[in-house]
Amino acid sequence: MPGEGRPARGSALHSVPARRRGPSSDCAGSGPIRTCVGCRQREQADELLRLVLENGHLVPDPRHRLPGRGAWLHPTTGCLDRAERRSAFNRAFRVRGQLDATAVRHRIQDQQGPGTLPGPSVEESMVDPS
Repeated sequence: MPGEGRPARGSALHSVPARRRGPSSDCAGSGPIRTCVGCRQREQADELLRLVLENGHLVPDPRHRLPGRGAWLHPTTGCLDRAERRSAFNRAFRVRGQLDATAVRHRIQDQQGPGTLPGPSVEESMVDPS
């Protein structure tokens, strides 16, 4: 027969069909996975805070709706400090120069509660200043 031994037109050359790569069974259908720019750990997008750049200032985007390139960060001061130290925001947004993360720091401190704000400790406030 003509063409015997050759695959039919349009058929795959492989004997086993390729498997589709999809989400694993433990996180199936749970949403997109993003990487924290601070600690580089992968996490569900709803666990991370999205940040966008507006006029040289990092702006939190908790609803994930603001336009433009975004960077993702765990809402902890540790990850924010690491990202700033490593210049991760500059790489993520593809910009040079210093970026202002004040709004992000305030947002994270508000979420973590009053116990994490810088200020005098209980022992310092009990000391008599005289």
